[in-house]
Amino acid sequence: MAAPARSPEMGCRGTREGIAAVQGDPRMRIENGGPHIGHECLVLFPFDDRSLPYQNGVELKLYGHTAPCGTTPRVLEPGDPGDPDSLRAIYYGSVHRVEDQLYMWYLGQDHDQGWFSRVCLATSRDGRTWHKPDLGLVEYKGSRRNNLVDLHQGHVHVQSCVVFHDPDDPEPARRFKMVYQTRIYDWRFAAAFSADGISWMPHPDNPVGYWLEMAGGMRFNDCYFLTGQGGNHARRLRNLVTYTSYDFEDWSSASVLGMQRSGGDRLFHAWQGTAGKQIHLGAALWNRSNVMLGFYGMWNGHPSNDRRLVVMHLGLAVTNDGLHYREPIPDYPIVSAAEDGWEVLPDTRTSDNYPSLIQGQGFENIGEETLFWYAPWPEQASDGIRVASWPRDRLGSFKPYLDQRMASRGDSHVISAPIDLEGRPARLSLNVDGRGEHWQVRCSVLDERMRPLPGFTAADCRPVAAGLAEPVTWAGGLDAIPPTQGRIRLRVDFGGIRPEDASLYALYLDPVA
Repeated sequence: MAAPARSPEMGCRGTREGIAAVQGDPRMRIENGGPHIGHECLVLFPFDDRSLPYQNGVELKLYGHTAPCGTTPRVLEPGDPGDPDSLRAIYYGSVHRVEDQLYMWYLGQDHDQGWFSRVCLATSRDGRTWHKPDLGLVEYKGSRRNNLVDLHQGHVHVQSCVVFHDPDDPEPARRFKMVYQTRIYDWRFAAAFSADGISWMPHPDNPVGYWLEMAGGMRFNDCYFLTGQGGNHARRLRNLVTYTSYDFEDWSSASVLGMQRSGGDRLFHAWQGTAGKQIHLGAALWNRSNVMLGFYGMWNGHPSNDRRLVVMHLGLAVTNDGLHYREPIPDYPIVSAAEDGWEVLPDTRTSDNYPSLIQGQGFENIGEETLFWYAPWPEQASDGIRVASWPRDRLGSFKPYLDQRMASRGDSHVISAPIDLEGRPARLSLNVDGRGEHWQVRCSVLDERMRPLPGFTAADCRPVAAGLAEPVTWAGGLDAIPPTQGRIRLRVDFGGIRPEDASLYALYLDPVA
């Protein structure tokens, strides 16, 4: 039984690039409610109020994605007649970077076999243009020229799958791992392993887990986390639950109820079927080392219990321990279902179902963009897979606001949780932007008791320019925070004639090699 590789699933920059260059203990730590572990780097998002708990004169803004009116652009569409995905391309799957390209595992359905899905593969360089390679592994309609991966040779219906990529696993045959749900195991989740993500070997003791309709997973703190709806909890509503495993074979016998939306609902104390606020399929997870982002199915059911009237956007939840989630802004649609799939007249219709989306497992920072893939719900409405995009890491920001109670216009600022550099210098950079020329953002370094360190005050700091990762420097050319005897905090001040024109999206703290 192999232990999981130690490196995190994703670095704090949201990519695998640069992790090797800064690996090695000791690692920096942050006291934000997560496990007391070291991180190769830190990212502090405005919507993570455990990492940036102290706030004065700032407002949290989130920036949701909404498909444009008209035919929704699709980055991956159903295949041609005779293909295994000729009818539907369903995104109960995953996207991962594999060396220099992206792999997408998704479910394909054809016109011939009713409700029967197989796992297909697509590849891309940029996340927007996808290709369906001829894998030559599974015979389909007398030919192996298709993009079916070899999972049970395509003979079993797969309801959903979540893929994990462990490139540093010491066992090459386990560098890709999959959890999937299928009829042959009575819908209890099963495990499979692969050396290349294409040819899969099911675990001999499947099923390895319990009934779970899942959409996301990650590796964090030498443990695998799988989220979905299910578990054995009272009032079996659709809630976000998590199962864990340290070897991908033995999974926890109980799940953690990580988030629910119906606590104050009058229907909460009775079986409500599809009515009310619920969470569909758990969350797609993005491990950013000291904080994890989750895009969850924001199920809003009609009081009639008619699932045709469900409206389901995708919401944002965050966690610092991988188990307990919170919404930065409750019920905020980070990916809106509004008008998704709304065709131009006269082809449009509203009689099928209300707008709803499903999330798969997959985030990626590519160049100056953040990408996330999703598709319509229910599955029979899935006419292709879409992509949502933001400027890199700009899902939310702090913006100063002016209030008569504030002492001065320049008083807007935020202060981080305590950070231990563990004896290594570190460089700070900001993801920041602003309108016009009359705003300023400056940074200072404080000790744990919030006293400025000499030479690293806001007065010493040069105003930080707009950019996706602008370095912070202080007087005398200081560009690195030196090791200190105790823990530090980071403070960001908004100033200038119009501080309200500035937007702070993220702080990045990287060790100096």
